[in-house]
Amino acid sequence: MAKIKKPGRTPEATAKAADLMKNTVSDEGTFLTSNQGVKVNDDQNSLKAGERGATLMEDFLFREKMTHFDHERIPERIVHARGAGAHGFFQVYESLGNITKAGFLTDPSRTTPVFVRFSTVAGSRGSTDLARDVRGFAVKFYTEEGNFDLVGNNMPVFFIQDAIKFPDLVHAVKPEPHNEIPQAASAHDTFWDFISLMPESTHMIMWLMSDRAIPRSYRMMEGFGVHTFRLVNEKGQSSFVKFHWKPLLGVHSVAWDEAQKISGKDPDFHRRDLWQAIEAGQFPEWELGLQVVPEKDEHKFEFDLLDPTKIIPEELVPVQRIGKLTLNRNPDNFFAETEQVAFHVGHVVPGIDFTNDPLMQGRLFSYTDTQLIRLGGPNFHEIPINRPVAPVHNNQRDGFMRQTINPGRVSYQPNSLGGGCPFQAKMADGGFSSYSERIDAKKVRERSRSFFDHFSQATLFYNSQSEPEKAHMVDAFSFELGKVQTVAVRERMLLTLSKVQKDLASKVAYKLGLKVPKGKVINEGIPADADPRKYAPIEAKPSLEQSDALSMANTIKGNIATRMIAILAADGVNESNITKMQAALTAAGAVTKTVAPRLGFLQGTQGGQVEVQESFLTAASVMFDAVYIPGGDNSVATLAETPDAVHFLNEAYRHCKAIAIEGDCEQVLAKTYFGQKLEINDAATDGIVTGKNSASIVNDFIAAIGQHRFWEREVAHKVPA
Repeated sequence: MAKIKKPGRTPEATAKAADLMKNTVSDEGTFLTSNQGVKVNDDQNSLKAGERGATLMEDFLFREKMTHFDHERIPERIVHARGAGAHGFFQVYESLGNITKAGFLTDPSRTTPVFVRFSTVAGSRGSTDLARDVRGFAVKFYTEEGNFDLVGNNMPVFFIQDAIKFPDLVHAVKPEPHNEIPQAASAHDTFWDFISLMPESTHMIMWLMSDRAIPRSYRMMEGFGVHTFRLVNEKGQSSFVKFHWKPLLGVHSVAWDEAQKISGKDPDFHRRDLWQAIEAGQFPEWELGLQVVPEKDEHKFEFDLLDPTKIIPEELVPVQRIGKLTLNRNPDNFFAETEQVAFHVGHVVPGIDFTNDPLMQGRLFSYTDTQLIRLGGPNFHEIPINRPVAPVHNNQRDGFMRQTINPGRVSYQPNSLGGGCPFQAKMADGGFSSYSERIDAKKVRERSRSFFDHFSQATLFYNSQSEPEKAHMVDAFSFELGKVQTVAVRERMLLTLSKVQKDLASKVAYKLGLKVPKGKVINEGIPADADPRKYAPIEAKPSLEQSDALSMANTIKGNIATRMIAILAADGVNESNITKMQAALTAAGAVTKTVAPRLGFLQGTQGGQVEVQESFLTAASVMFDAVYIPGGDNSVATLAETPDAVHFLNEAYRHCKAIAIEGDCEQVLAKTYFGQKLEINDAATDGIVTGKNSASIVNDFIAAIGQHRFWEREVAHKVPA
């Protein structure tokens, strides 16, 4: 029998077959569809009961998109993967029974256990702590009425207004999928392409490009609930509320150059800082603050309370500090506690309820869905770190990793065979009852026009910054956009910045070698059939010129507790100088380390020995908040001839830190690049303390450290910190 000759493949057919084997699909020139092939008309808004209403469960497009996103990464978190946690407690100062029936907020005698997890957003578990990024600030309250999770960030606003855009945001900021570069960084094309097309992100971008994105410590950053929540009292009366965490150590940052160097020297800098402070008994503390708005005042502001890209300026509604959070115990096992802790915006207790903020509404679905894949099934609440202190009784059974053994034959309700147990709880018994909010609206995929002022609060934020902070923002935008290869993306962002503040846009444009474009910002995040005019950004001026609370220059100063101080020394050091300074710094709560050319012990001028904790090989100025050089002719002379010591001082000066040099300081200063610029008469005001009076130096140095940084030094001496 003759063999049948098969026809040969054309090159086109071969290429097509190869694509099919790779399952490669090109999106070029196609319509957006669901995973079932249904063409999507509106990928910008979730389905709501009215344009300011609650998101509806029937929104199959939102649920499909969010479910797929929640399950994209295993086993680490998709976002907030890198974190550190600690145990502690919370106690309210006075009863808030007039605005809420939540027990932990109405009983000052109660001490509520908490677990707090801090994190970065964009990077993987193995990335650096010092990336320019948003920081997560999630608090799990183990209350007697059940767990309440306040899942927030160190910035009070967010990038997007509707949760249906969250997968797009994270896909844009994550490493680009074709080469998995860059890690834990927003300085790349896909992120800024997205941001430049979504003007609703403008306010958040101002925060991200500020020094808030590179905190000195988890212990020195604010926390925010981001959304507007509800508080409900025993009478069923509702108030709107914004949650704030105010650190008692103040709000402080590092310099951007310093952050990059810390990432190379110690990528675990924030983890280590939190752990060591708690181990040393220097327990981090925050006060919980509330901004309370009566329900009748919902519409009295020039912004919409339901818009998660807006703040309530503290000049309009002051923050009431109502209780204190203290972290006093490190985890026993990182994986079992910090890694397995599961937070959820939907974990609330009677007295706390939700609003129709469309970002919050989506989070109410997304968090449980995420835990199902990350922690292996529906029983993640039985993992010890997630267990409530309140007893759990319900008819939920079985599933992966079930731990509870439920005896008996009944697992349904209502029942008679089990005596009707467990019973439903009346409100008088502490049963949760959702706030009865009137809803009268059509089902729509729309957004309220009150959400479309994207620039005025961004302008308020920029105008509220100190001059050094503004300079840092210019540098941050210039660095990030300088990493963007697509010129059109840079130009779109410059146009957006010009709507925030023309001077900001001009300075960034100059550094990018571009001109600021003219025209109107176009919002590309609109439905296919929408009228672009309805989604056009509103260009309005803020009614407030500035807000003091928005600048870190106005934070708490004078407290040097937990500050790390480097003592640079060599053989021939005056050990009595070190003893006096260490005693004074330790009494003020600071931590000192002696850094020398070698490890071991140094010989003192009075016959004693000084122990060395770090050598110049293992230490760096970026790991410390201030630098002190004690007297001793031989020690000072050795340091002046040690390049590593001179570099240590130059770098500390560049990063605007306090420096004290005791004794014959001229020979050391002469070797530094900044020594020639200093006038001895004004050195103390610039954070440089010199002289031979030990008592005076101690006091002046402690006062200088208490100022945290001398950012004005950047301008005065042209230091690019």
